[in-house]
Amino acid sequence: MTDFSISEGWLSVARRVASPNCDDRPENCSAELLVIHGISLPPGEFGGPWIDALFRNELNADAHPYFGEIQKLEVSAHVLIRRDGEVVQYVPFDRRAWHAGQSCFEGRERCNDFSIGIELEGSDDQPYEEVQYRVLAEVCKALLRAYPVLNPQRIVGHCDIAPGRKTDPGPYFEWQRLRTLLAGNS
Repeated sequence: MTDFSISEGWLSVARRVASPNCDDRPENCSAELLVIHGISLPPGEFGGPWIDALFRNELNADAHPYFGEIQKLEVSAHVLIRRDGEVVQYVPFDRRAWHAGQSCFEGRERCNDFSIGIELEGSDDQPYEEVQYRVLAEVCKALLRAYPVLNPQRIVGHCDIAPGRKTDPGPYFEWQRLRTLLAGNS
């Protein structure tokens, strides 16, 4: 089994692609929430360099018509889990990634301040891969070990903290499968 450990905010198994789209968390703020997202660039297509480029502000608007609409966005996530299970980390967990936007959890706004954003390469209209669930569970377990205030009840979808604005990780995301893997029952 691969070692999913965290040192100095970085996941041991991740390919590092540093994003400029992050900053320090507010004083006395730490990771208390995990937010699961879904992303594909262009929409509905997988693979390629586009997610890395988006999170590094290097997206070429001429590469696809959709990219012109999002090229100027300054967004990031802490981690991306690709369709093949590769883990890419853009922001150390102790810093604030810009993944949630306008959001609220249990009456508390600005979820970026106190959350970790995990992107799954996928879309709302098709299932995620089995390997993504296994890797996601291992990443979550490493985060639960590293940040004691986190617990499985504090793992939510982007749709849960930005209802009406966001739908990811979408209806095909199997929450029960993730809960089972987190509990150690495969």
